[in-house]
Amino acid sequence: MEFLLYDHSSSTRTTVEVDAEAIVIGRETDCDLVLRGPFVARRHARLARQGNTLFIENTCRSAMRVAGRDVDAGQSVRIDFGDEVEIGPYSLALMRPGRTGGEPDRERELQRRLVEFEQGIHAELIERLNLRVTARINKQDAVYVAQINENLNDIINRRAGDLDEDLGTHMLRIHLHRLVTAEVVRQCTGRVQMDYRESDTDQADTSYERALDEIASSMVDMMPLLFDPTSVQEDLAVAEEGFDDLFEQQLPSMSNALRRHIVRRVVAKDLQDIMLGLGPLQDLLDMANVTEIMVVGKDRIYVEKNGLIQPTTRSFFSDEVLMHVIERVLTPAGRRVDQSSPLVDARLADGSRVNVIIPPLSLVGPCVTIRKFAWIPFTIDDLIERETISEQCAGFLRGCVMERKNVIVSGGTGAGKTTLLNTLGAFARSTERVVTVEESAELQLPQPHVVSLEGRPANVEGRGAYTIRDLVRNALRMRPDRIIVGEVRGPEALDMLQAMNTGHDGSLSTIHANTPIDSMNRLETLILMAVDMPVRAIREQIVSAIDLVVQIARHADGHRRVTQIAEVSEIDRETDQIRMEDVFVLRETDQPRLRHTGYIPTFAEELIARGQIDVDMFL
Repeated sequence: MEFLLYDHSSSTRTTVEVDAEAIVIGRETDCDLVLRGPFVARRHARLARQGNTLFIENTCRSAMRVAGRDVDAGQSVRIDFGDEVEIGPYSLALMRPGRTGGEPDRERELQRRLVEFEQGIHAELIERLNLRVTARINKQDAVYVAQINENLNDIINRRAGDLDEDLGTHMLRIHLHRLVTAEVVRQCTGRVQMDYRESDTDQADTSYERALDEIASSMVDMMPLLFDPTSVQEDLAVAEEGFDDLFEQQLPSMSNALRRHIVRRVVAKDLQDIMLGLGPLQDLLDMANVTEIMVVGKDRIYVEKNGLIQPTTRSFFSDEVLMHVIERVLTPAGRRVDQSSPLVDARLADGSRVNVIIPPLSLVGPCVTIRKFAWIPFTIDDLIERETISEQCAGFLRGCVMERKNVIVSGGTGAGKTTLLNTLGAFARSTERVVTVEESAELQLPQPHVVSLEGRPANVEGRGAYTIRDLVRNALRMRPDRIIVGEVRGPEALDMLQAMNTGHDGSLSTIHANTPIDSMNRLETLILMAVDMPVRAIREQIVSAIDLVVQIARHADGHRRVTQIAEVSEIDRETDQIRMEDVFVLRETDQPRLRHTGYIPTFAEELIARGQIDVDMFL
C-alpha cells in the first residue's frame, strides 16, 4: 500500500510504500509504518482488510482522527482511498493503486508555486512604489490605487511567460471556482459577490469577462441546485462536489487568449487583495458556506464548513504581510495589537467577530480567528429541517418565550448557542421593547423595537472601557420588556439574575457549559465573582429567576443538535443542590431524536390555558 505522508511540524511531504497485508502504525521500530513524533503511541493504529473493505483501528488511548472524525480507543472505522488519517503531528492518506501522486498533494504543490510567483511580484511592486507598510492604503486612496494597478499590470505582463501549463491550468481552476461560487450565491440570495476589476477595462477584456460569465453560468445550470436563500450552503456543497468534472469539460473550449486573461486576473486579484483587502482571507469572507476562518501563522489557514474544520492550501507571503492585514482589520474598529497589547477582539463592518493573538502570547506566529456573521438568520423552521431541534420541542420553546419564561441556552464553543438564542429571541412579541447586550453584536432580531448595546474595551490609555455588566445595569434604566444578554461569562450574571427577578420576565442568555447541571454550577461561580454571599442565597436567586435550560451540542459529524431541555425546579432538601427535571432528552439511536421524558413542567398548565402549546404535546 502507498501513503501520502505530511509532517505538520516540518511542513514536509513524502510518499511511503508499505508491503504488508495488515499495517501497524506507531513509533516503535518494528511497526510497518514508523512515525517518530510527539503524541504518537508505540502502536497507535492498525490498518487491515476485511473482505473488500479497508478498516483502521485505534489501538491505543491517544487521539486519532479519520476523515475529520475522532476515533476512540478500540474503535475501528472504514477507510477509503484519499481519507486523511491524523495521528499526532502527521497526516497520511492511502493512495489509490496505480497513481503516482494524490490530487490534494498536487494542488498544494501548485498553490505553493503560485504563492512564490505572486510573492516575487509583490516584492517588486513594493520596491517600485517605495512602500513599506501597505495597511494604510485602501480602495479610497485613488492616487495609490492607480499607481498600484498601473505597476502591477506591467509586472504581470512581463513575468507571465514564467508560468508553465500546469500552473496556468491551476489558475484557471481558481478563477472559475470563484465565479461559480459567486453565481451560486447570486442565484440563491440575490447577493452579488463583486470581484476586483480595473476601472479602465478595454473592449477586449470586456468580451473576456462576458465569456467567463457565460461559462460560469452554464456550469451552474448543469448542477442540481435548489436556488433557495436557506439552501445556499447545501447548494455550494453540491457545486464544489461537481465542479472538477464540469471544469474538465469546459477546459478544452477556452482559447489561449482567454487563458492569458484569466492568469492576469488571478494574479491581479490576489495582489490587490494583499495591497487593498484582507489577502487570502478576502474570498473566504465572501463564501457563504464558510462559517469560521482560522489563521495559524502565515502558512496555515483553516476554515469551518458544514460544522467541520478543514485545512486550505492558502497562505500569506510572510508574517509581515499577515500583520499588515491584521492592522487593516483592526484599524476601522478602533483597535490595535502590538507587543504591549498582544491580544484583541474586534468586529468587522459586516458584524463578523475577530480575535487576534500574536507573539509573545502565541508561539506559532500571529493567529486570527474570524466567526462570520450570517447573511440570513436561521429561523426555527431551518433548525427543524437541519434536525437541530424537533418540531415538538420547537413548539414548546416558542410557547415558553411567548409567555415570557426566562431561558438559558447552554453549550460548548461553536455549538450554536448564539444561533439558537437568535431564533428564540425572534419569538418575542413585536409590541415589546427588547434590549440586547453583547460583547460583539451578533443578534439579528426581526422586532421593530430592538435596542442593541455592545461592549467596548479600554483605549490605548486604558480608559473608556464599558463592560457587559455596565451595559446590563444601564439596560435596566431603559424600560425594557425583555433583556437578551448574548453570553454571561463574568460578574454580569448577578445583574442578569436580578433583572429576571425584578419584573423583566422573558429574558434570554447563553452560557458555556456541557450540561444543564454544569450551567447552574457555572452560574453560581460567576455570581460569586460579583458578590460575596451565601451559596444557598445564590441558588435561591437562580431557582427563582430561571425557568428553563436548553442544552445544545456539536456532534462529531458537525451537526448541531439540542440534546436536552430541563426545567430549573427547586433546591433539593437533602443535597442542598439545585434540582433540575428533564423535559426533553436526545436519544442516541440510529436517528437521534428529542423525546419527551414524561415529566410535565410546572408551568405547562399556564401555557396550555393561554393557547401557546397543545395539551397532547406531552402525551
